[in-house]
Amino acid sequence: MTCPICQKPTDTRFRPFCSKRCADVDLGKWFGGDYAVPSQDPEDMERAFEEAEKERAKPH
Repeated sequence: MTCPICQKPTDTRFRPFCSKRCADVDLGKWFGGDYAVPSQDPEDMERAFEEAEKERAKPH
């Protein structure tokens, strides 16, 4: 098995990653929304639109 981030062999301490660094990179991707699953559900799209509008209306 190889690390999904850098393709090096995995280390059992950090499985499925090769290092703490790659595990942290993956966690950052989760937090950043890189692994979001697209949805075609109209309710999800409406909720996303409403949240985007709220975010846009906030004073910066």
